[in-house]
Amino acid sequence: MQYRRPPTRQIDGILLLDKPQGITSNAALQKIRTLYNADKAGHTGALDPLATGLLPICLGEATKIAGLLLAERKAYETKVRLGIRTDSDDAEGAVLRTREVPALTQADIEAVLQSFIGNIMQTPPIYSALKRDGEALYAKARRGEDVQISARPVEIFGIQLPGYGADWLRLNVECGSGTYIRSLARDIGEMLGCGGHVETLRRLWVDPFREPAMHTLEQLEQIATQGRDALDAMLLPVEAGLVGYPTLELDENTARRLAQGQQPATPDPTARGLHVAMNMQGRALGLVNVEDNGKLSVRRLFRWAAVT
Repeated sequence: MQYRRPPTRQIDGILLLDKPQGITSNAALQKIRTLYNADKAGHTGALDPLATGLLPICLGEATKIAGLLLAERKAYETKVRLGIRTDSDDAEGAVLRTREVPALTQADIEAVLQSFIGNIMQTPPIYSALKRDGEALYAKARRGEDVQISARPVEIFGIQLPGYGADWLRLNVECGSGTYIRSLARDIGEMLGCGGHVETLRRLWVDPFREPAMHTLEQLEQIATQGRDALDAMLLPVEAGLVGYPTLELDENTARRLAQGQQPATPDPTARGLHVAMNMQGRALGLVNVEDNGKLSVRRLFRWAAVT
């Protein structure tokens, strides 16, 4: 008998997944989507298969804010192995070159780390999910094609050095969107005169989830045996991903007009720019932009805005 997957359902919310090592972010996403039997799902910034840690998974209407979360500040902890360059800039790649690691003092290391803080130009790894001509660069690299990548601007807010040894560094990095920790490890190693690569990597948080209560796949599979309600209780509401954005409280008439495609006036004459539109009960209706003329224009509306 042919297996038929049960019909998907509308389920909305954000799951803070502790991604395990050894699988891609997309594979983890598909596991969660299947577990929840969700009609829509998306993640908010890929982690390498080597990496573990926070991978926010957006289900249903929460996928409409995945792009916002993708652009948020993030923090990682990593162990950098010095003296060895790999083609992927991490421990899973082929060794390109080995060099002797010079005797390094903490002052030597801290001086190099300081030079990477701020707005810098960074060249992504050849083995990356960046696309060219509609194809991921890692696919081109695996075929042996010559892949040329231009440096691009990224922002590093801080780098701490919790520990180091003769041929390794333990780093905590806080950075902006688009930063590759693999590239950072490679470039720090080069500046130290010996090269380096990421040996371990864990994402600690993604704004606004600074102290995330993460769930592993094993935990979620166990919770699923208790029933759908228990599993759904692990989800955060869409509003949890919008913390920090300014809000506008709309009365019922204004909310209805907005949902009908009109551009009502903002209830706050001083407001301008991107805001979260809320109803009188404190539920997010979507994202709106307050134009210079004080009118509201829709960026994204959630499904339930139409019935508010």
